[in-house]
Amino acid sequence: MDFIVKGFDVGAVVAGIKKKPGLPDLALVASRVPCRAAALFTSNLFPAAPVLYDRQLLAFNAESIHAVLVNAGCANACTGPEGGANARLAAEQTALSLGAHEHSVLVMSTGVIGVQLPMDKLLAGIPQVVQTLAPEGWPAAAAAIMTTDTHPKLATRTVQLGDQTATITGIAKGAGMIHPRLATMLAVVATDAWIAQPLLQQALNEATAASFNRVSIDGDTSTNDTVILLANALAGNAEIVEAASDAYAAFAAALTSLCVELAQALVRDGEGVTRFVTVQVNGAGSAAEAHQAANTIATSPLVKTAFFGGDANWGRILAAVGRAGIPVSPERCDLFIDGGAPARSGELQLVAGGVPLPYSETAASAIFAQPEIDVRVELGLGSGTATVWTSDLSYEYVRINGDYRT
Repeated sequence: MDFIVKGFDVGAVVAGIKKKPGLPDLALVASRVPCRAAALFTSNLFPAAPVLYDRQLLAFNAESIHAVLVNAGCANACTGPEGGANARLAAEQTALSLGAHEHSVLVMSTGVIGVQLPMDKLLAGIPQVVQTLAPEGWPAAAAAIMTTDTHPKLATRTVQLGDQTATITGIAKGAGMIHPRLATMLAVVATDAWIAQPLLQQALNEATAASFNRVSIDGDTSTNDTVILLANALAGNAEIVEAASDAYAAFAAALTSLCVELAQALVRDGEGVTRFVTVQVNGAGSAAEAHQAANTIATSPLVKTAFFGGDANWGRILAAVGRAGIPVSPERCDLFIDGGAPARSGELQLVAGGVPLPYSETAASAIFAQPEIDVRVELGLGSGTATVWTSDLSYEYVRINGDYRT
């Protein structure tokens, strides 16, 4: 697949930051011309140093960004003033190596919290990663930003904007500490579309709301969660300046589609995941209430362990809805399950009006044993609807996180 975006070069190197030697751990996405930038960051109140730096930088410069530098192996979180100085130094040294102005590089970090960046290795790696920059470098960068991920996540889309075709390509990482709070992992997305910066931010907000904010693996929101979108205008389309325009609608739809693909890929590759689960809640009083209910189901340890065990213990699902903090009328509630795509087994209704139906326990357990499971809850109270993608909770998740630092 061709991931190339006009005017962008991407690279990755082994800088020696990761604990395991020989693995790529430093990636760079750079534009040959200044970009407009949009971003979303974690709402965790212990934000990492790169989050603080990027927020500050974008507050006064969202119109002239050249690159994003990403390191894996060290989160640079809970590292105090030294961590902040290191994030700034990494950004400025990258800009120097690129020949760009000093306030034009954003930084991301992922890995262990509470450890200072090995700046000798990082600073030595920056000129090396600049030397690897190439239009086709996206797969290498996607691999370099992984931590406990088992495979890279990258996606691309093209979109027709008037008589020009624009490309959007993105990479993402994240397999644990994944839960929606503005953003849920690290992602860098680049496009050659020409679009006004406020609309670029609006499109990212909308795309994130429908994708990265609809996934949960373990209910933990990281200190480093960041999604950055760069646009360099080299596609040659007429500038998108109206949210009501066909061009904006097309761009936003393509961006959302790409982000949904990346978000679902995160769940499928979650730590210890054996089931990919789609939770849909319909008939809530509002979309926000539907999301709250779906999210409560998706993050329930009891529900997630039932998925892992292939046990159609549907009472746990309704119990989660009941404690979600939204209005519920049990006598109006229906519950359905199905095997996910591509091998759908046929939807099976378990509950009608809050009362269990005489369904086949064998059929229900067979659905819960599928690698993909769809759960649909009908609340019968309004028009609010929401979908969340989640996973099971397995022994392997506990093993991975029980010895993550050792």
